[in-house]
Amino acid sequence: MHSEGEIILSRVQQIAPNFFCIDTHDLNREQRTSSYLLIDEKIALIETSASPSVPYILDGLDELNIALEDIDYVIVTHIHLDHAGGAGLFLQSCPNATFVVHPRGVSHMVDPSRLIASAKSVYGEEFELLFDPIVPIDANRIVEIGHEQELVLGQHKLTFYHTEGHAKHHVSMLYSATNGLFVGDTTGVRYPEMDGEAIDLIIPSTSPNQYNPETMEQSIQLYESLNASELYFGHYGSYKNPEEAYRQVRYWTPLFLTEGKKASEISSIFQEQVHYLNARLKELLFNYLQENDIPASHPVYETIPFDTIVSSMGILDYLEKIKVQQSQLK
Repeated sequence: MHSEGEIILSRVQQIAPNFFCIDTHDLNREQRTSSYLLIDEKIALIETSASPSVPYILDGLDELNIALEDIDYVIVTHIHLDHAGGAGLFLQSCPNATFVVHPRGVSHMVDPSRLIASAKSVYGEEFELLFDPIVPIDANRIVEIGHEQELVLGQHKLTFYHTEGHAKHHVSMLYSATNGLFVGDTTGVRYPEMDGEAIDLIIPSTSPNQYNPETMEQSIQLYESLNASELYFGHYGSYKNPEEAYRQVRYWTPLFLTEGKKASEISSIFQEQVHYLNARLKELLFNYLQENDIPASHPVYETIPFDTIVSSMGILDYLEKIKVQQSQLK
């Protein structure tokens, strides 16, 4: 359900004056990944998604009559390929744009070979369909952004915060025009299929290989201290109830970790652990929906498995690292 004052265009949603969300169709699905356009004296695009999403961004910019040479900044919350994989390709069309990223992300965007290898280990044969091509970015076009550093766009500004939990190279941004936070994946995945229902569904994004629930909680506490009025998710769109997002991440995280510990005990084979945990996470989520009268025919049931499989891998990876750390202390 869209809020009053929002204008829905064919490819673009207006969130506030001079502030738009472009649906980038990750995994060829609508309302899966968001790019955000801020128009001020400077123009900034936040998140590019993967390279197959770039045509959707170009179409959205064309609809808004924004020339590619007028883009000043391309900003990513973190360097996972569903957020930043298309940045190099997109920047080829934006001759005047500077790329803004967490300091830990710079080397990987200049040389994305490790990003590619990591994604191939998760997505296997689907890698090329989902992410190809991944284009390196010239180091001279990159600015690494510090914690609490400001980027003034004109009348309004973005204040950046380093927010670990989903990844060590994650930043979030507070936008002064709306008092809203660009949260990337720190507050998880929001399912817009649930808009208009009596409940929302937001689950923690626990993908490998830097997921850490303790630092994610610290980042959410930082969000609370900023008292943001709304959140802008990577997956997906704007959300006007930040407290509910924080509550749901805190509700699901211990449940996911408990099931992860069970999965790690049933087998020593990683793929078997993932299969078990993925099934249990889907069961937990589906039961929750059905208990809240969401019928089995609802489209959200088709989307959830895209997240539980990758989240299962990240939870098991985190638990294995904890196990290794504990064994080293003995």
